[in-house]
Amino acid sequence: MQFGIFSVSDITEDPTTGTTPSEADKIRAAVTVAKHAEEVGLDVFALGEHHNPPFWSSSPTTTLAYIAAQTERLIVSTATTLITTNDPVKIAEDYAMLQHLSGGRADLMLGRGNTGPVYPWFGKDIRQGLPLAIESYNLLHRLWREDVVDWEGKFRTPLQGFTSTPRPLDGVAPFVWHGSIRTPEIAEQAAYYGDGFFANNIFWPKEHYQRLITLYRQRFAHYGHGTPEQAIVGLGGQVFMRANSQDAVREFRPYFDNAPVYGHGPSLEDFSEMTPLTVGSPQQVIDRYAAMRETYGDYQRQLFLLDHAGLPLKTVLEQLDILGGEVVPVLRRELQKNRPAEVPDAPTHASLVKAAYGDQSPRQAVPGANRGDNLVGESPYQDTPAKAGAAFGLGNSGR
Repeated sequence: MQFGIFSVSDITEDPTTGTTPSEADKIRAAVTVAKHAEEVGLDVFALGEHHNPPFWSSSPTTTLAYIAAQTERLIVSTATTLITTNDPVKIAEDYAMLQHLSGGRADLMLGRGNTGPVYPWFGKDIRQGLPLAIESYNLLHRLWREDVVDWEGKFRTPLQGFTSTPRPLDGVAPFVWHGSIRTPEIAEQAAYYGDGFFANNIFWPKEHYQRLITLYRQRFAHYGHGTPEQAIVGLGGQVFMRANSQDAVREFRPYFDNAPVYGHGPSLEDFSEMTPLTVGSPQQVIDRYAAMRETYGDYQRQLFLLDHAGLPLKTVLEQLDILGGEVVPVLRRELQKNRPAEVPDAPTHASLVKAAYGDQSPRQAVPGANRGDNLVGESPYQDTPAKAGAAFGLGNSGR
């Protein structure tokens, strides 16, 4: 069982002081938070991707590589990588590079995001969001597993003889979680490939996510990857803790009431009742999250949102101390009790290498022989500008 935190990278005014940190402040703070997560014994730090204010994380791999260089065992991940608006070729390259630089301590969560305008910003049509996600991941999946790829689809230019570089570390692709808060088709996609399914259950009642996870487990088994209980499930969560629950509620209320996502909506009490948000003592958090298994079955990864809604860095670090010192050690024990032997642990690079090679040494990837386009072969468009223009529908002018 892996425990960690995730950040959505929001830059929000602290309602108790009226101050708003700069982008530089928040970027440096994220690094400090990630390093402290490792220090208190957590396993994972995940970072979202956004391309609009008030968020700063437009390039997660850059930040995660920097964090990986300053940690020793922390798994760096995303929450999420936009499979719809990023080119799958660039995702393949960037995350294989992160995998190498981190020594295998990297995976990623794919999703469609929650910002509609991001589609036209990157030349995509939001009405094609689901087909785009399905097609793009099909290509990404192949790019990591085939040294040379010929491919043609609807939403990007074809590939001929293409080799994505660097090849995945040890010839093993980074593990992929498919993140969703509402879409059954994404659960189906995760099941089809035998990947992980991450239900970021921070907004809706548990029954909604229970349906998605049940569907994923059933379809995981349908596609022959194992039993429903062997499917790889991750959950999101939100907590704010103090030794005294009344102090926690009093301190967190102004941040909740002014949060950009759910502020000025339901009351803190109503939202806490409807969702996994738990504001109170460490024991209340333990009780709430130890019971998640009763709803969703045994699962592999639990991530918590801590650094949002304008909370100052000092407070976030205090929350990490409580989470790592008082809460997670107990949850590890509680969620391990009576855990069936056949339920797998969360995949890691080491476990994936072991599954692929057994006791043999892993394959050190070497790009396959050139078949054309992206290495040193002859370009199909090198003869004339007109020929190149015609290939892209520009007529005889080449413009």
